[in-house]
Amino acid sequence: MKYTQLGRTGLKVSRLVLGTMNFGPHTNEADSHAIMDDALGAGINFFDTANVYGWGENKGRTEEILGTWFAQGGGRRDKVVLATKVYGNMAAEGDAWPNHDKLSALNIRRAVDASLKRLQTDHIDLYQFHHIDRDTPVEEIWQAIDTLIQQGKILYAGSSNFPGWKIAQTNETAHRLGSYGLVSEQCLYNLAERRAEMEVIPAAREYGLGVIPWSPLQGGLLGGAIRKEREGGTGKRSSDRLRDSKIREQVQAYEDLLAKHGLEPGEAALAWLLTRPGVTGPIVGPRTAEQLESALRGVELELSDEVLASLEEIFPGPGPSPEAFAW
Repeated sequence: MKYTQLGRTGLKVSRLVLGTMNFGPHTNEADSHAIMDDALGAGINFFDTANVYGWGENKGRTEEILGTWFAQGGGRRDKVVLATKVYGNMAAEGDAWPNHDKLSALNIRRAVDASLKRLQTDHIDLYQFHHIDRDTPVEEIWQAIDTLIQQGKILYAGSSNFPGWKIAQTNETAHRLGSYGLVSEQCLYNLAERRAEMEVIPAAREYGLGVIPWSPLQGGLLGGAIRKEREGGTGKRSSDRLRDSKIREQVQAYEDLLAKHGLEPGEAALAWLLTRPGVTGPIVGPRTAEQLESALRGVELELSDEVLASLEEIFPGPGPSPEAFAW
């Protein structure tokens, strides 16, 4: 496994991030534990989750599964850089009440304590804002985060789904207050969805944030969707997207190119992300051990200049801002 620094920090993380969103809803506890053991054995030390994972009436279940895995000992917690998120409403179904969501100082305090309990740990390495909060002043957010850092409950703060301007505002405010600021941004980014290149990634690089792409296969679209469709195994999301003739044409050209070079689509999509400036490592959310093995092969894959140039032709990026939308 290859490692890199997380943004401007001294923290070393694997270039593949284990996403746990499927643990609970799609993968049972025993299989989830086995996948985490395999990931750790392969050198993946960066695990990502969120307090809302498990969804619906099972919100928090994914964090609980990680907690029971950590509780098995064997150095599991010490070896893992643990990232979770705050924002979503964690009130029980039918029990909605004010201040159970978003980024107020009250909810941040409440949410971090609940996550620590579910995760069976005394600290979270990377505490991420799952979305922007348009109602809470940034100064209040940093006050809450700095208190948690002083208490030893978290080490670093990161963002997820932030636009470029919000990354700038949040870190400029942190600088003014003497806070360390955001160290990472988790954003939607892959070959087929490159809008993050316009402003999000440049802002992240300017402020020293590591970029952690989620949905690196665009919901399965880049994982051999047309081939799987022919075999009768493609998912509903991919099937719906393939109804767009332009997207279908691009994906077909993509799969033809990789078949010509003897490459697996999903592995090539991960390898491409690892060539992009500013990217720390993509998040993969395996439901099975086989899917984890495929992702690990993607980390080791090096794409030739010829393949990279061809991918750029098939999925051209938007270009930098403001040239992408102005003269």
